Amino acid sequence: MATEFKYTNYHVIKDPVHGVIRFSDLENRWIKPFINHKHLQRLRNIKQNGLADFIFPGAVYTRFNHILGCAFVGSQIANKIGLENSDKQLVVIACLLHDIGHGPFSHAFEGLFVHDCIHHEAWTPCFLEEFCQENFLQEYNEINPEYPLCLEKIKTIQQMIMHEYDENKLLSDIVSSQIDADRFDYLLRDSHFCGVKYGEFDLLWMLHCLTPVETNDGLRLGITHKGVGVVEHYLLARWLMIRNIYHNPKKHAVEHLLVKFMIQLAEHMPKAKFLQPYKETNLGKFLVAANIFNQNFQTKNPSVENIKQFLKNNFELYKSLCDFSVLSIIEDLSRLTIDHDIVKLAKNLIQRQMPVVIPLKLTEISNIQHLIDEFKLTHKDFISDWQLEIISTPQLCYAENNDAIWVKNKEGHLSRLSDISHVVSALSDRYEHACLLFMDKELSKTKIAQELLKQAKVVIAS
Repeated sequence: MATEFKYTNYHVIKDPVHGVIRFSDLENRWIKPFINHKHLQRLRNIKQNGLADFIFPGAVYTRFNHILGCAFVGSQIANKIGLENSDKQLVVIACLLHDIGHGPFSHAFEGLFVHDCIHHEAWTPCFLEEFCQENFLQEYNEINPEYPLCLEKIKTIQQMIMHEYDENKLLSDIVSSQIDADRFDYLLRDSHFCGVKYGEFDLLWMLHCLTPVETNDGLRLGITHKGVGVVEHYLLARWLMIRNIYHNPKKHAVEHLLVKFMIQLAEHMPKAKFLQPYKETNLGKFLVAANIFNQNFQTKNPSVENIKQFLKNNFELYKSLCDFSVLSIIEDLSRLTIDHDIVKLAKNLIQRQMPVVIPLKLTEISNIQHLIDEFKLTHKDFISDWQLEIISTPQLCYAENNDAIWVKNKEGHLSRLSDISHVVSALSDRYEHACLLFMDKELSKTKIAQELLKQAKVVIAS
């Protein structure tokens, strides 16, 4: 008797990181309506890693590349741990939509807001609200009669993305945790496109070693004892990417220029005559609204209600923005010959005239900041704030206290990864700080700036 084979149809996407991304016919029907939606297509025009391509020329890939990879990895994790299709559907869609809230140049755009108070996740509910519309759900459910979506499921997907879903933390862990589909994809993707090896690790073995573990916090995503080595490798890869790519001083320097350009644009948009052609653009209107928001909270953090109101009032503008919205204005303004900070910033960005960067230790910041404040006060008619500034950006590689990775041994007993790995113990809850002094290149050539740098070196040496 002939053996009967059952073939599965796949939707295949060629990918430089994973080689071939394969979604089953069922998975394809789950995600295709979202992929074809304008909200996700918008991510084709938002670079994954801000202005990293100013330093690593290959880093011109987009958020759209990443969300496809994340959805694929999420489906592989779901397959490995044996999720039911109903749960797998929610995981894959959440992985696909997890970055939907990003603005132009990804995380760099978040620097526009005072007190670092509005991140891309805050916009996620606004975008997902449009998937709750009856026409979208009806069209979706027509091609997914076995696994229809409803308002409750969209809410669950939102909670998974926003770290608010406590009913099934195993599902949430696949979307956002210490060992999630997001990090697995972006480490490999960022490493590949930046042309470095720091972020590489054995994804296939990692997938093989993932397993559900029963903790005091419920069922979570953990690893078997065979996975200790690959997770050590993965966490070291993340640490090296933070140090060498995400916290690259020149990357911070050029994104500092971008943020200062947008802030200056927002402040001067209402009155400056040379900016009037841009005042009625979506970016112009959004920046004016952001400036009003910032001015209201210069000395105090905005409340949750303040933020929600801003998001609601300005979502229509925000959802239309992408990298080109900002780049087109930068290019236009860089051609002007007037003497204005905005024009100088635009020219610096177009011509890649990055600030002089001086790395600092965390313990040196207070003394150097005092020196700079005095210098700015003395020469307030000579320099602008953006020409001389210190930034400090802490980044945590592995948050042991908040969200430990659990390891299951042969007998089924659980241990924290840091308790059985000296490597991970050394990384646990240790912040990596990028402390940098930026000085405009033209300013650095002046005698007064040279004198300041000499004084700064004395402070650093002491």
